[in-house]
Amino acid sequence: MINANLDAKEKNILAPEEITAKDVTKTYLRWHFANEIPHSFERYLAPSLLYAMMPILRKLYKDEDQLRAAYKRQLLFFNTQLSWGGGVITGLMSSMEQERAKEVVNGEEVTMTDDLMYNTKAGLMGALAGIGDSIDSGTVQYIFIAIAVPWAQMGSPIGALFPFVAFALYQVLLGVFFARSAFKTGKNATGVMHSAGIQTVIEMLSILGMFMMGILAGNYVKVSSSLEFAISGRPFVLQETLDKIMPGMLPLAVVLGVYFYYIKKGLKVTRALVGLTLILMVLAGIGIL
Repeated sequence: MINANLDAKEKNILAPEEITAKDVTKTYLRWHFANEIPHSFERYLAPSLLYAMMPILRKLYKDEDQLRAAYKRQLLFFNTQLSWGGGVITGLMSSMEQERAKEVVNGEEVTMTDDLMYNTKAGLMGALAGIGDSIDSGTVQYIFIAIAVPWAQMGSPIGALFPFVAFALYQVLLGVFFARSAFKTGKNATGVMHSAGIQTVIEMLSILGMFMMGILAGNYVKVSSSLEFAISGRPFVLQETLDKIMPGMLPLAVVLGVYFYYIKKGLKVTRALVGLTLILMVLAGIGIL
């Protein structure tokens, strides 16, 4: 083990190398592309995190005992979202490990203890996963899908490829941004997520996601009434009347009906589709739709 009385030559040999932005980017990309491959129920995504951190840990710890300890430290249970959680935490762990390596080789009191590092990681991974899942999986990917729908309707292969490619690039670039930002911020990286700028972006993306869902429903949910009859000798067309009150009222009613069903019964998509199909068939059969 390293002790507090290392001479200058030993310190020079064991001194940690400087971690660069390129190293942090490489760390995130290793995490990104290995994310779910070594998944286990005992450690979940910890092997992916360790795989991502290995090049940086080898640059920081020249003493074999310290390197083994760092490997074990990063192999504790870990689970989070790919870009938001993975980006911030890979950058943050790189920064904290760098500080610890400097403290150890200089014989200083180790402030970046194992407990501090794991508690920081454990405290962030759940919160960031919640934010990332709701923004990425719940909003951004549907924005890309909504953009691609017109191409798909025209039979263009771009309609199938665009959401996949755009969302993949978005997650890579976002993860690299968070990793670099967290590395620069160090142990105060939680400030990256709580900063006014990030919170504004989250709020704007949520609003944009709802806005895009409204546009998507208005343009591509096609429901109209065929009901018409005569009143005092004058034709009464229900759809024309509804359009005068509010265009798209019936598509909106269908979307809101499905939404409130999900709120009450949970996200049971197949059951909702079957029920909606049966209801529309009955209404069409009696001449209302």
